[in-house]
Amino acid sequence: MELSIKNIKGEETGKKIALNEAIFGIEPNDHAIYLDVKQFMANNRQGTHKAKQRSEIAGSTRKLGRQKGGGGARPGDIKSPVRVGGGRIFGPVPRDYSFKLNKKLKQLARKSALSLRAKNDQIIVLDAINFEAPKTKTFVAALEALKLADKKALFVTAEINENLFLSARNIQKANVINVNELNTYAIMNAEAVVLLPETVAAIEATFNA
Repeated sequence: MELSIKNIKGEETGKKIALNEAIFGIEPNDHAIYLDVKQFMANNRQGTHKAKQRSEIAGSTRKLGRQKGGGGARPGDIKSPVRVGGGRIFGPVPRDYSFKLNKKLKQLARKSALSLRAKNDQIIVLDAINFEAPKTKTFVAALEALKLADKKALFVTAEINENLFLSARNIQKANVINVNELNTYAIMNAEAVVLLPETVAAIEATFNA
């Protein structure tokens, strides 16, 4: 699979880059993508929810009525879950939502996500992104030139590009990460994935490692 390389102004440079079919051209596995995205979102959950149960409520344990002659069920104490202000039955408690996935399955999911974007012509390769200083205005101009101003765009760099990251930080639909942070959720959440030639090489090296 070959893609034309563009410059930051959205113009064709006349160069092309070959994408590895084993990474960008496989048949997407929807279930692998689902599992990897599910794990990513589960791992981000804090799990700090908590509701007090009967034994944790502060209140008197005095019996509210006599044992017999009340005409109804025997009343418990004021902390009973059936009373206002009582404990909660089977309430949420802190827990860890994270779970593990096989390494090969995670790789399959990321290859599937990249292949899906490539299949839908949602991958753009730029020759370079060199910002002399953080400038949101310059980044917005680049998005408009690439026709990505109204789309969720994921920029993936081979190394940390601080000027690019700071320039895109205030743009709600733009996200800048490096290859080490690349994950299935980020790819699937984007409507366009922007790569550099060195990024493509780094992705291929990562999957072939």
